[in-house]
Parts: sequence; C-alpha cells; structure tokens
Amino acid sequence: MGRVDSKVVIVTGGARGMGAAFARKLAAEGAKVVITDVLSDAGQALAAEIGDAAMFLPLDVTDEAAWNDVVARTEAVFGPVSGLVNNAGIVHVDGIEKLSEADYRKVIDVNQVGVFLGMKAVIGSMRRAGVGSIVNISSTGGLIGYSNILGYVASKWAVRGMTKTAAQEFAVDNVRVNSVHPGIVATEMVSASARSANIAANQPIARPARPEELANLVLFLLSDDSSYSTGSEFVADGGFTSQ
Repeated sequence: MGRVDSKVVIVTGGARGMGAAFARKLAAEGAKVVITDVLSDAGQALAAEIGDAAMFLPLDVTDEAAWNDVVARTEAVFGPVSGLVNNAGIVHVDGIEKLSEADYRKVIDVNQVGVFLGMKAVIGSMRRAGVGSIVNISSTGGLIGYSNILGYVASKWAVRGMTKTAAQEFAVDNVRVNSVHPGIVATEMVSASARSANIAANQPIARPARPEELANLVLFLLSDDSSYSTGSEFVADGGFTSQ
C-alpha cells in the first residue's frame, strides 16, 4: 500500500527539477499524477517514463481558462482532483533600479498569480472528491529577503500569506493547504549559480538538498500522515534560516 493510494494529484512545473521528483515519488506511492508544464517534450517524456499512473497536460499557470481545462481533463481520465502541488516558478536577477516593470510582473504572474489560479481551479473538484491537500512551493525567499531578486522574494512571501488564507477558507471542505520553503536544491535552475553554492557551503547541512528530499516532504503533506496540518510552513533549508 502506498501513502497516497487513490489520490489524484496535479503537479505544476512538473517536467523537470523538483516537479519531476514530486511526480515520480507520488506515482511510486500510489497516486495518479498529472504532470503540467510549458515544456511539452520533457513533460511527455516523463509521463511515458512513469507509465499508466501519469499523464502530461500542457499548462501556462497564468492562464485561468487553461487551468480549468486541465482540471476538467484530469477528472475525465482519473476522477476528481484530491491533490495539487503549485510548483511552477521562475526567477529574474536584477537590482531594483535595473529591474523593469515587465520583468517584475512576469515573475509575479507565474509565481503568485499562478498559485492563486491553481487553488481557485481545483477547489470545486476537491469538494467532489470529498478531501484535498494543496501544497504551495514557496522558498526561504518567502521567509527572509535576498538582494537582486525582488520579484521572486515578493512572490514567495505572497504565497506564504495566500496559503494561510486558503487554509482558513477551505477547511470546511476538508481541504488542507500548506506551504513548503526549500533552500538551495540541486536543480538546473540553481546548479550554475555561484551564489547558491556559497549559501549551501555555509549552512549547517553544508550541501544543497536533493530534489528527492523535497519530494519526501511533499509526499507527507499530500498523505493522510499530515491530516492535522494546515496553514503551516514547512522549511527544508539545511538549517540556513536558523543562523
């Protein structure tokens, strides 16, 4: 018996990195997984690798109509949605004076508005399922500030607050909502960053997290093992924010 048997979970940004690790772990633990991303080739390849427990659907998380289509197609194939991992995210590096309004808004649209649209899109399906768990991937950048990534930090702080509001609104529907705050994770987005390497080297656990370590935390939050946790922040940062 898997820890998420019979659950139907949508994972955004699921084609690679942490999202791919989430999809693999959830499918291995018994869930039906819908991998969504703008990277269609990678998403389709991952779904084929996982097999019958997964399917890929293209999704721009800033598009409300596309979200509604993903939920409808998920229900048609696997049944009502009982889990959502809002993982899609981008970062733009620039100091505040050089940061353009367009680049700032692009980060906010994906990282913040995308989370809002995802929660809005799935709540009706979760009511039909009779149960639900939403995991919003924030960051240590949603707990502290970092220079030169203002849009990212602003969006990740917003996700933290949105999670708490949704947890209060959705509890009556037996739907839990929690946020996860990773530190440095060994993914393509951070592997080339000297700044990230320096942060990881100087924290108590002096290495980046493996994506599978974050997948274990997401699995816990989607499973019934976390049945009394909602509106909470789960930090996985190697002790960085303890310093």
